[in-house]
Amino acid sequence: MSKKTIPPASGPIEPVNLRDALEDRYLAYALSTIMHRALPDVRDGLKPVHRRLLYAMRQLKLDPDGGFKKCARVVGDVIGKYHPHGEQAIYDAMVRLAQDFAVRYPLVDGQGNFGNIDGDNAAAMRYTEARLTEVANALLDTIDEDTVDFRDTYDGEDKEPVVLPANFPNLLANGASGIAVGMATNIPPHNAAELCDAALHLIKHPNATADKLVSFVPGPDFPTGGIVIEPRESIVEAYKTGRGGFRVRARWEKESTGRGGYQIVVTEIPYQVQKSRLIEKIADLMQQKKLPLLGDIRDESAEEVRLVLEPKSRTVDPDMLMESLFRLSDLETRIPLNMNVLSRGKVPNVIGLRQVLREWLEHRKEVLVRRLNHRLGKIEHRLEVLGGYLVAYLNLDEVIRIIREEDEPKKELMKTFSLSDVQAEAILNMRLRSLRKLEEMEIRREHEALTAERKEIKALLKSEDKQWRRIADELKQVKKKFGPDTELGRRRSGFADAPDTDIDIASAMIEKEPITVVLSEKGWIRALRGHTEADANLQFKKGDRLKRAVRAYTTDALVLFATNGKFFTLAGDKLPGGRGHGEPVRLMIELEENHDIVEMFVNTPGRKLLVAATSGHGFVVGEDDVVAMTRKGKQVLNVSPPFEAAVCTPAQGDMVAVVGDNRKLLCFPLEQVNEMARGRGVRLQRYKDGGLSDAKVFTGKEGLTWVDTSRRTWTVTDLSEWTGTRAQAGRLPPKGFTKTNKFGPAF
Repeated sequence: MSKKTIPPASGPIEPVNLRDALEDRYLAYALSTIMHRALPDVRDGLKPVHRRLLYAMRQLKLDPDGGFKKCARVVGDVIGKYHPHGEQAIYDAMVRLAQDFAVRYPLVDGQGNFGNIDGDNAAAMRYTEARLTEVANALLDTIDEDTVDFRDTYDGEDKEPVVLPANFPNLLANGASGIAVGMATNIPPHNAAELCDAALHLIKHPNATADKLVSFVPGPDFPTGGIVIEPRESIVEAYKTGRGGFRVRARWEKESTGRGGYQIVVTEIPYQVQKSRLIEKIADLMQQKKLPLLGDIRDESAEEVRLVLEPKSRTVDPDMLMESLFRLSDLETRIPLNMNVLSRGKVPNVIGLRQVLREWLEHRKEVLVRRLNHRLGKIEHRLEVLGGYLVAYLNLDEVIRIIREEDEPKKELMKTFSLSDVQAEAILNMRLRSLRKLEEMEIRREHEALTAERKEIKALLKSEDKQWRRIADELKQVKKKFGPDTELGRRRSGFADAPDTDIDIASAMIEKEPITVVLSEKGWIRALRGHTEADANLQFKKGDRLKRAVRAYTTDALVLFATNGKFFTLAGDKLPGGRGHGEPVRLMIELEENHDIVEMFVNTPGRKLLVAATSGHGFVVGEDDVVAMTRKGKQVLNVSPPFEAAVCTPAQGDMVAVVGDNRKLLCFPLEQVNEMARGRGVRLQRYKDGGLSDAKVFTGKEGLTWVDTSRRTWTVTDLSEWTGTRAQAGRLPPKGFTKTNKFGPAF
């Protein structure tokens, strides 16, 4: 076994704790990712790669009114001078800046194939060409006037700007997204003119609230349009905190196809949704039968988006169809807002709308002051030179003699005419041809103009109010150039109220058809098409007969009440068809063999029901509280053997009529019955023998009605003989009352 040899030390060895080393290196990596890759600067809204791209294009003189150059040339310059990363990553960043469907205000004017909204990639960089746009020009404007700091490039051979002057609210206008280490940013695009209005208001009212600023910036403005349906309260809160989101829907319209038919045309889709994938997803949902209201989808897009949606039938409600699509597809998306930016270019922080605009305005003020100081320096230098020129003009012969005869003319000029080094150097560097233009009046005229400009600049530098007025004037120019009157500046995204979340999409996705639900005595259930009469020629199994027949629709929910006091719910579209005898209802619900169905009716939300057991106990319950979502049903009326649940009837009226097996009738006010969600209830009628047979709620003024076995309707208005209080025994019913001790159909 060979021995391990320790290599000779080439220098001092320092012990390093592995945990400390990993923490230091990971922190360095995290800071590098946050500062130099993922998060945009709040001042110009750019990441380093975008800033370097624009600066490199400016250095190549790719101005908006100039010619195009190959993108490969631009990418090469960026890699070689400023951004030592992969060429494909840089080209992808450049492509995105040119895509009018990805960037609200493109910074690169592309010529060639730069991809499309379907998700197709751009052509290779050797085929495409580019130049700067007017928006990019506004970001770079005055960069040569010492308005921003420069730093060494990665190899130290050149300089690059730390930030751009940004005479355009780029951070919010174009938005940004990125993932750093432990943090991320996601800012949707906005309308530049609205941002300028908000900034102008903030200049006048520095303490303006987010609520006020939202009146100028009501929400995002996406390059692909769409409808923002987020409530205003949520928007205000999002802009106040810097965190939130916006629900965005596709824009659509209904087109008539004649003969009562129609089709839906989608003209704008949500931001960052690829059209091809959207169509593919909707087609998959159709195959999975999750969109029964949709018949077909096709893409008729050319330059503009045009998705045609055909309904399954002309009876389908278009709003319901679109609501189902919004719920299941990317025709509605949520765009997050997380304004995590480099505040003051150094500190990563989540800030609100007000602070974003405030920091951008502070940057514009700093740019203005630096530009004024730069111009002031140029003026001072020119005035000094003009003073030397004036001396030379007034003493031209002597100046010429000194230059011709003296060994050190510069020193002699400075000594003879009390000139400064700059003035003497300017005279010596003057060309002979300039002597003919050297006129005293022109020199004095230029001197006076520059002196007046210097005075104005100094006054501007001393007054903060004047500086803000100058910035406001610049903002108004930006608004005019990129305002709502221009094709680029007009708002594309609209606003609408949030949709009604109570819309039952599940039932809307079911084609509404009339049915008659038939339940037999032995518990067989089926749904016949159309609304048929209960005494129609219905066939049943031998020894079975009709128990209930209810007219309903396939979109309805059927509620069943059993003798054990449980309620069950069945969907109308899930019932077996009318062919044959149907299916046992026990296959659809978990009902014990020793119990049976008492009543079946169509669910009517908001209605009240009176439920009672053979023991004579009962109570009023809201129908919304009895709807069961599972096969096990919902226990509402508590009953104990040998008693069973016997009555379920609508509680519509002010009086209750109760009749027992002993043929005793009792009427009393409905207000004497408690309203509960579950329980045994109160005693409705007292019995010596037998139990409760039937109960009914009616209106006292209209009288008590019942239907006899011959289907004749009887009505008694004078019920004073049978009216009492709850829990009494009652009296024998009036003449003509049914021998079955039943009032007739409850529903």
